[in-house]
Amino acid sequence: MKKQVFCPSTVISPLQAGETMRVKMRGFAAFTKKELLESVRTYKLFILLAVFLLFGMMNPLFAKLMPKIVEAALPKGMEMSLAEPTAIDSWSQFYKNIPQMGLLVLVILFSPMLSGEFSKGTLINILTKGLPRKTVIVSKYLFSSLLWSASYWLCYGITFLYTSLLWTQESVSHIFPAALFLWAFGLLLLAVLIFAGVLCKSSYGCLLFTGGFVAVLFLLDLIPKVKKINPIKLASDNLMLLTNESVLSDWTWPMVSCFCIIMAGIWGGVILFNKRQI
Repeated sequence: MKKQVFCPSTVISPLQAGETMRVKMRGFAAFTKKELLESVRTYKLFILLAVFLLFGMMNPLFAKLMPKIVEAALPKGMEMSLAEPTAIDSWSQFYKNIPQMGLLVLVILFSPMLSGEFSKGTLINILTKGLPRKTVIVSKYLFSSLLWSASYWLCYGITFLYTSLLWTQESVSHIFPAALFLWAFGLLLLAVLIFAGVLCKSSYGCLLFTGGFVAVLFLLDLIPKVKKINPIKLASDNLMLLTNESVLSDWTWPMVSCFCIIMAGIWGGVILFNKRQI
């Protein structure tokens, strides 16, 4: 019987493991700081915050002024009776502006977050210094998610405040859950952008890939069995929740599929990035 040879050099001590973890965390913090500085220099941070701040103020004010705007646009002598605006009208503006324009701004701003690095070659020096490739993917996703979250919840908070000042919201149901679902869909789009950024060579390719992905979700929504789990519901049916035309249990599977796609997008991005030549 052969004796097993014990080699101490192959055993990693807790101190070595701790030091490795600290090195990785320092690399993650340094790369995230680089992302923050880049977002400031390119005005991405300010553009995103300004756009969503504007939407937050526009939603309730536009709903409040809509009858007067329509009245002013009518030809002389023509009259039209319009119902007095309510809190639902304000949230209708919110769930029209954010999915149609807010998410579009988000995708356009973050479409070059990986393709831009590849074209400029800025990742070469960072990776040759020992930064793990998965750190690049995770850091970019977390930072973009942080910017999206700050902008989105700023918009939500302003809309909620103005709506509360102008109307009573007692008749509106599930205000926060409806907003939470739309926020989760934004996180999904960022994960798709991460995957597309590794797969495609340009920001235009990322935009086409993400647009195609959303188009596929809309097509799948035509299939009754798929409709129940389709994450597109998170960005299209929110008003049904506010008006009690839908119950929270209807949103469980769309949320599950949403986070499955998020994890698949990040994991797939890491795998592709590890195989890609920089």
